[in-house]
Amino acid sequence: MEKPKKDPLYKSFGYAFSGIYAVMKKERNMKIHCVAMILVIIAGFLFHISVTEWCICLILFGLVMSLEMVNTAVESVVDLVTEERKPLAGLAKDASAGAVLIAAIMAAMIGCIIFLPKIVAIII
Repeated sequence: MEKPKKDPLYKSFGYAFSGIYAVMKKERNMKIHCVAMILVIIAGFLFHISVTEWCICLILFGLVMSLEMVNTAVESVVDLVTEERKPLAGLAKDASAGAVLIAAIMAAMIGCIIFLPKIVAIII
């Protein structure tokens, strides 16, 4: 039995970019994460953060935004499978939302560690 032929690599990238675009367009929280990312990038240029600090920020952007996309995927699949209120469906949605929240809180704390000393140095 032959394996079904896979789509060309460029189509796979197309599907991925389509997913990113759909989540950015549909999800309010992803829009908030994008605004936060833009503000951090602006602050990074204004405060001349180090290469290491840039790398940390980029990793955190990727982590938070990827988790937001996984959260959207989990919520979409749960909604597709059932319209009823079921405890396990609620747990899946709440757990994936909680994962995003933990990552966002940690990213904000790290952002404070990076940027607050620079802000204080300007004020003082």
